[in-house]
Amino acid sequence: MGAAQTAAGDRAARPASTIRGTLLLAQWQVRRQAQYLPLLVVVQTALAVSTVLGYGILIGDVAAEAALFLATGAPTITLIIVGLIMTPQQMSQSRLEGSAEWLRTLPVPRSAFLAADLSVWTLLALPGFVFGALVGALRYGIEYQIAPWIVPVALLISLTAATIGYTFAVLLPPMVAMLITQLLVFLLLLFSPISFPAANLPEWLRSAHAFLPIEPMANLMRAGLAGHSFEASGRDFAVVLVWCAAAVGLAILSLRRRH
Repeated sequence: MGAAQTAAGDRAARPASTIRGTLLLAQWQVRRQAQYLPLLVVVQTALAVSTVLGYGILIGDVAAEAALFLATGAPTITLIIVGLIMTPQQMSQSRLEGSAEWLRTLPVPRSAFLAADLSVWTLLALPGFVFGALVGALRYGIEYQIAPWIVPVALLISLTAATIGYTFAVLLPPMVAMLITQLLVFLLLLFSPISFPAANLPEWLRSAHAFLPIEPMANLMRAGLAGHSFEASGRDFAVVLVWCAAAVGLAILSLRRRH
């Protein structure tokens, strides 16, 4: 009876231990990067703004539809790049310097490491999301029709991108992960239907994007910001959710094996 009560008590304590560990690790991550966090916010905000303005310069005379794609695409690009590019770069750097391995020696559940890192990077992406949307509206005179679920969607997109990026960083050697992130920047900006319609892409690339999470993320964001012109389907939400869940599972399994 005593053993059963002890086991039940241990199971009840696990969620509290995970939450406390997550909060402490997130606090440690913020303090560790305190001098760089303002610069990271500035960089990713500048990325969102330059996406809106830079594509407009390339296109020239921006039509109303193209302007709406640019304005709604910039926040998506910011959320994805912070999660998919900056997160694995930071994690890879931590692995190279040894701090990632040191953290895993602490008596904290493996899931707490993932939750802490993802929380920090998800929240870090939100300022660029806001500024990108504002600059797009001001630059092209757009009036958004913002859906009430835009904040949960933005958090889901940011979390999914960060989870996928984190999985790259824990599964691959650090240098390989950082090189892949450099390639992803190129692919995201030029060959993903975020700031332009998917119809502009070749058929084979459109088919590939039907199974990748990038286009569904963009669809959800466009529908959340400009529901009068765009719509998203339940399939878009399901694809993003499946990618997020799969990446979380792989990341946790990898962390446990490395422990």
